[in-house]
Amino acid sequence: MNDTLLTNISLVTPDGIIKNGALRVQAGKIAYAGALADMAQDVYTPRQDGRGAWALPAFVDLHIHGFGGFGPELGTPDALLQMSAALARQGVGAFCPTLYCARPEQTEQLLRALTPALGHETGARMLGFHLEGPFISPEKPGVMKPQDISAPSAEVLKRFWDASQGHIVAMTLAPELAGLEPVIAFCKEHHILMQAGHTNATYAQMENGAKAGIKHVTHLFNAMRPIHHREPSAAGYVLMHQDISCEVIADGFHVRPEIVAWLKTIKPIDKIIAVTDALLPTGQMCPPFIANGEEVILENGVWKRKSDNVIAGSALTMFKAFKNLITWGYTLEQAVRCTATNPAALIGAQNTCGQLVKGADARVVLLSPDLQLQDVIIP
Repeated sequence: MNDTLLTNISLVTPDGIIKNGALRVQAGKIAYAGALADMAQDVYTPRQDGRGAWALPAFVDLHIHGFGGFGPELGTPDALLQMSAALARQGVGAFCPTLYCARPEQTEQLLRALTPALGHETGARMLGFHLEGPFISPEKPGVMKPQDISAPSAEVLKRFWDASQGHIVAMTLAPELAGLEPVIAFCKEHHILMQAGHTNATYAQMENGAKAGIKHVTHLFNAMRPIHHREPSAAGYVLMHQDISCEVIADGFHVRPEIVAWLKTIKPIDKIIAVTDALLPTGQMCPPFIANGEEVILENGVWKRKSDNVIAGSALTMFKAFKNLITWGYTLEQAVRCTATNPAALIGAQNTCGQLVKGADARVVLLSPDLQLQDVIIP
């Protein structure tokens, strides 16, 4: 669908829900998204009946390690391009390939190998790399390997930056680590989004990190100190301060549905971002399933490391996350914000994806009237 006028649809736009709407796509861009009655007559663009579908901006996943047997850990441009194509079929319009914590020389080598893929994808757009480490807390490694955790170093981060040719857009780090100041300065200078995660930070340490420029949190509640009434921790700080955003793994296991539902009552909706944290074997049918060089098993929709049963990540898709949010009490518009608009804005990509507005890339999900995945438009 390159030059088409889609009618008989309902659109979810930044201005709200538009019934009896129209979506015009020209040269891979949105040329019009609004009420059919308000659109100038177009007798040249072929019309297509949307059959009452919902038109939403395609999903944006800022934290994903792999999908369909493909991911950055395979270390080839083709692996990222195959991942991009597989995600597009699931309604994802853009994503950040997320690299596990690894030894600095390994991360540098991986970034150098993967970077040539960026800009050549035909499916979901790659917004840039998200580095989940290595400057994280040894006390909250999650599934990360302890030997891969490193002390903060701006010199190491510069090597990563150079290897990626400037395509690092986000970095998870622990705000309580000593010597983090030069890393924070580098991130600010190069516009790298700093995310507090895999952290044992106290409330005060998180407050200091926020004052230094950390404005987002990786998988809220997971791999961080729990909330206590005498020590609220980083998680408590996030809940109490409306200017800091958070991502949440919306699979119903990493965080209970009741907590995800409660989150929107205390946080502004534009500060909540749903992610999958999906692993490479998500969507694969036949074992063995390997993630980050280790065998994992699927249990209740969650990947666990076979050797010790530690939670390794999710088998979630963004479409399922979207449906979960609605099931848990989010409105359609709120679910769209959390799965598309908010992540695009956070990463600075709101002009190309995450919303149905004139001039944006035509990355659109079409859902049936009962919210089943019907079609995906990717330019």
